[in-house]
Amino acid sequence: MDNNTSKDIFNNEENSIIVLTSQEGEDIPFIEIAGIALDGSFYAILQPVELFEGMAEDDALVFKVTTNDDNSNNFSVEVDDDIVDRVFEAYYQLLDEANEKE
Repeated sequence: MDNNTSKDIFNNEENSIIVLTSQEGEDIPFIEIAGIALDGSFYAILQPVELFEGMAEDDALVFKVTTNDDNSNNFSVEVDDDIVDRVFEAYYQLLDEANEKE
């Protein structure tokens, strides 16, 4: 494992719901799938509780998580395809490791 990467996967039975507010002010609930620290940044893999139009059941989004001045978290959709690919690669590696332990 790369020293710049740490990972956490959340048990499906214990997934947290995170409610994010869109730019239009709409509250959108997401299921927290995993958290990945990569190259000094933290990313959350989230799946909307009600899938967006065009999403498959196994699709999820990668959000970059930053901390605001008031110590609250700010989630922004990651648009860099290279980073998204690396986050999912780390997630799949974590799944493989978890499956090997079973």
